Amino acid sequence: MQNQMAAIEVSPEMLTLVGNGKVGRIALPPRAVGFVMTFGIKDRHASLRYHCKPNLSLLDNEVEARLILLVSRDACERIAGGPLRFAEGALFHVPATLRTIALAIRDCDLPEAAATPYRLAKSIELLCHLLRAQGADVLVPMSADGALSPEDTQRLLAARRVIDERWAEKLTLDMIARAAGLNRGKLTRGFREMFDCTVADAISGHRLGEARQMLLATDLPVSSIGYRCGYLNNASFTRAFVRHFGEVPTRLRARSLAA
Repeated sequence: MQNQMAAIEVSPEMLTLVGNGKVGRIALPPRAVGFVMTFGIKDRHASLRYHCKPNLSLLDNEVEARLILLVSRDACERIAGGPLRFAEGALFHVPATLRTIALAIRDCDLPEAAATPYRLAKSIELLCHLLRAQGADVLVPMSADGALSPEDTQRLLAARRVIDERWAEKLTLDMIARAAGLNRGKLTRGFREMFDCTVADAISGHRLGEARQMLLATDLPVSSIGYRCGYLNNASFTRAFVRHFGEVPTRLRARSLAA
């Protein structure tokens, strides 16, 4: 007989599932969203994945022990004090505080009469901490294969912030790597894994995005905008702009003025 996850009915708006095996025949809360947490085994890090429209076929997988929070979107937004900002399928490392609460739910060995309210209260605590972490932007994204450690992921996010904040400077791989505490190899590999682009792509994308905003919001000459955004001459700026946006800068400005 196949194992079935234990179900904890927290409220009409929230259901917690924990353990190995199938989710079983459950009724989803209204307008449910799902948070699926694994605890980490061997060389795999504990993970948290978000689903905006969970369904039984999506959740009913034979996987390692996990904990699933199924909660109505309305309840989440009340607790969070605003809309959820998770992307469908977003995958994160599990902060130590969240993992500790989840393990307390999984490993509870109290008598049944005490275990039920204990797990119920811990489920609410876990949801509140999770949504607070989202609001504070402290959830660290995980690469698709989970190979990047939380520490390396934080360093790659720091590298991305260097680009976001210093895009107009003459940035080099060595400069970015030093600022983020990475070596060049880990920086370049990590960018491909985590952001699906090269470091150079990230820099040029940010510069061209800024250039586009200047074209639409100012009357600066095109050549001046290109220079401000790190391009030494108008020809190289125009070539990069066309590759990225599919039209020359002057055409974009003309369409904006005509609208």
